[in-house]
Amino acid sequence: MGNRLRVIDLARSAGISVQQVRNYVEMGLLPPVERTASGYRIFTSAHAEALATAREVAAGHGWTTARIVMSAVHNGDLEGALAALDASHARLSRERSELAAVHDVLETVLAQQATSSATAHRGMRIGQVACAVGVRPPVLRLWESRGLLRPDREPSTGYRLYSGSELHAAHVIALLRRGNYPLATVNAVLNELRTTGSPERVLSELTHRARDLHRRSLDRLRASAALHTYLNQLGHTG
Repeated sequence: MGNRLRVIDLARSAGISVQQVRNYVEMGLLPPVERTASGYRIFTSAHAEALATAREVAAGHGWTTARIVMSAVHNGDLEGALAALDASHARLSRERSELAAVHDVLETVLAQQATSSATAHRGMRIGQVACAVGVRPPVLRLWESRGLLRPDREPSTGYRLYSGSELHAAHVIALLRRGNYPLATVNAVLNELRTTGSPERVLSELTHRARDLHRRSLDRLRASAALHTYLNQLGHTG
């Protein structure tokens, strides 16, 4: 069972409240507690180890995943715990792949901009834009329906009017679609461009995100090490 601990000492060791400790037990983050004959909860060093492990898992994967993982472990469902960890790693892997894809796309956009003129266009209609971009008008309408293009409307006629920025967006979409980039990646690139205003600034932001991904990967690595140690203590690993 391990050495007994007062709940207040367990709480203080983690910098949390006594109520939070009780909540962690209810959520499965900590193993079940026994009670004395008078009804007091019995906490031991095993709960302290579980609490430290849960906090490491949460630091790497977030509290939602930590709750699923630790609860599964304490219910003897090691397969469920590992599946939750795998799903968390997969989400980070997808984020890393998407980040790399957007970075590659923006490099392509920058190269395209370096070889193209910066002629300003205002109030172009759909036929003119389609001709300039090299697609048919229905394709532009499709891109609009997917949220990729945001043309204005001429008040008197309701005709679509494309500003210079939307013409540029249409060029970017056409360029990326010719490179077989999926619409989700194209949309991510356009959102970044609209937010920051330039591919150079987006690339700088992506560099910061890449560093954050690196940090989060290390957090997950530490979480895995802590969980493996805890599983060994419980006799769940070879």
